[in-house]
Amino acid sequence: MSDHKIVFGVFMPQGWKMELSAIDGASAKWERAMEIAMLAEELGYDSIWVYDHVHNVPRPSHEAVFECWTTVAALSQRTSRIRLGQMVGCNSYRNPALLAKITSTVDVISGGRLDWGIGAGWYENEYRGYGYEFPTPKDRIGMLRESVEIVTSMWTQPETTYRGKYYEVTRANCDPKPLQSPRPPIWIGGGGEQLTLRVVARLADYSNFGGQLEQWAHKRDILHGHCATFGRDPSEIGMTWSPEIMIRGSEAEVLAEGSRSLWGDSAESWRANNLVGTPEQVAEKMQSYIDLGCRGFIPWCADYPDTETLERFATEVIPQFR
Repeated sequence: MSDHKIVFGVFMPQGWKMELSAIDGASAKWERAMEIAMLAEELGYDSIWVYDHVHNVPRPSHEAVFECWTTVAALSQRTSRIRLGQMVGCNSYRNPALLAKITSTVDVISGGRLDWGIGAGWYENEYRGYGYEFPTPKDRIGMLRESVEIVTSMWTQPETTYRGKYYEVTRANCDPKPLQSPRPPIWIGGGGEQLTLRVVARLADYSNFGGQLEQWAHKRDILHGHCATFGRDPSEIGMTWSPEIMIRGSEAEVLAEGSRSLWGDSAESWRANNLVGTPEQVAEKMQSYIDLGCRGFIPWCADYPDTETLERFATEVIPQFR
């Protein structure tokens, strides 16, 4: 999987960040979300992404959040070309053998368009709310590693028997197999330096972690160090970034919007940590990450359910890199 071209994906509105709250009625929210996902395909994005969350942020607000895998399955039937990703699936929410079955089915029904995103999970409120145990970070990451090993085996082997510290499966069958050969790409999200990035170095085709330039470069170097430990060529891993994005036609318009941060960050702080500005400013910042080795951008549009940013990114920014 070396020689990664630069990938341009985008999140669809799903409700997790309260972006559908101004629309009345669950059906109307769903149709708007689907309209925007289909528009992303028309605009030429490489991939459309969903979160794997069930409670809103920054706090649960009894506002619609559409579930990850049912949304992806629906997307597979409403789109025809665009790839379908999860940034990222919460490993704890599904048994890994069942997850192998879900992902394989999605790859088949989508015509081989799955990008499988997986992470260790972090949103404790959801775990407690839905009755899941919330293990220590070390255990959650150990479970992540075993889950990826089980899913990969079930995708590619006639049957899988696995005895791990956290999971056991016996003669697990997964038919049909995914359409993609040798298998769907594996995206592992998270930037934990001593544990998560070790799993990325061992098992991922794509990484996804955040941070301003210096922080991002530091995590890149940590990941490359883990690759050396496992004897893996770091160029085999496409490093990606998923900031929030907002694009306006002029600096005055950008300033007038202020901060769109859900967590109350100042406009200056929010802008520093994300892709916020004119098309020229956004492209310049992206180039800085590309110069560090970034090979993919999967942003979330902070002005949803409006589509100004979605459209400007596709028509005024992405063409500069293709």
